Amino acid sequence: MQTTDVVVIGAGAAGMMCAATAGARGRLVTLIDHSEKLAEKIRISGGGRCNFTNLDARPECYLSQNPHYCKSALAQYTQHDFIKLVQKHGLGFHEKTLGQLFCDDGSQAIIDMLKAEVDAAGVVWRMGTGVFGIERSASGFVVRTAAETWQCEALVIASGGLSIPQIGATAFGYEVAKQFGLAIVPTTPALVPLTFQPHDLWEELAGVAIEDAVVSCGKTRFREAILLTHRGVSGPAILQISSYWLPGQPISVDFMPEVDAAEFLATASRDALLSTVLAEVLPRRLAQAIAAEFGEVKPLKQYGAKQLAQLTERLKRWQVIPSGTVGYKKAEVTRGGVDTRGLDSRTMMAKSVQGLFFIGEVVDVTGWLGGYNFQWAWSSGFVAGGHA
Repeated sequence: MQTTDVVVIGAGAAGMMCAATAGARGRLVTLIDHSEKLAEKIRISGGGRCNFTNLDARPECYLSQNPHYCKSALAQYTQHDFIKLVQKHGLGFHEKTLGQLFCDDGSQAIIDMLKAEVDAAGVVWRMGTGVFGIERSASGFVVRTAAETWQCEALVIASGGLSIPQIGATAFGYEVAKQFGLAIVPTTPALVPLTFQPHDLWEELAGVAIEDAVVSCGKTRFREAILLTHRGVSGPAILQISSYWLPGQPISVDFMPEVDAAEFLATASRDALLSTVLAEVLPRRLAQAIAAEFGEVKPLKQYGAKQLAQLTERLKRWQVIPSGTVGYKKAEVTRGGVDTRGLDSRTMMAKSVQGLFFIGEVVDVTGWLGGYNFQWAWSSGFVAGGHA
């Protein structure tokens, strides 16, 4: 039996932030992860560049059954606090688009920075160590692994969600929550490509990107690029809307948000082929496909008012009901998780279990695409580390 003050399970973004913060307070901390490789999700993020936060991070950019839950943590540790940490370690970064900050030196530099913070706090590492049992004890918790048993006052679950199982994602955190009587908001893949029924597919257009489009679902809309795929659609705008989409709901796409389609068609060359006219504002292959939907492609002047009205609707409000998503394997995060109604927003601790904390993706807090989920990891990890 080994004794420590805090055991953190999960050495990803939230777990390392929590361990470093708790250790810096003078707490004895043990950080356990079942993987041999450290922070794989950070490593692959942002195409290897790590979109580590967003300048615009705010509570409105997060989904949860309790939209107010994230407010306290985001206020206690902001994106500007994490930027200061990056600067302290001398790492360069740049803003790409929409407030997204990327590390100039790549994802590994962010991992090395966090590891250095954990090491400086005197944290005990246990990588490649599976947890086989957790029990309540008179003084806290008993955590059993294959080689050791740890007695601790505080236990922090930072084991992530179900997204990207190929790098080790499991349901461990949800199982711990259930063991201690906490509710789970049903989980689904989020920030994930959407699939279509065969009759809605444009397989021949796979790979075509529309750099500026507006995708809507209900009252929610995002304006970014979309990408046509062999199975449906992807790209930033689609990933964003996927977090809001529910099975059976339609999504709507405006292919030319800067253009008044009716006016554009009314002022275009009447002698030009419809496909040629559309190619002025759309990728050529997409322009040809849309034109072909209206029968034999012919000069614009040969289309009647009714057809042009239908075309305008097609360009500005194309509606389709996705058949589903491509699943957790391609999802960036998990929507749903440990119900925040059972957690204290000021500390991340379970209201009914003294000393038990849940942070990061395992909790029912899901951010937008673009560094928001990492900021939730930093913020929730910092807050739990300050109280565990």
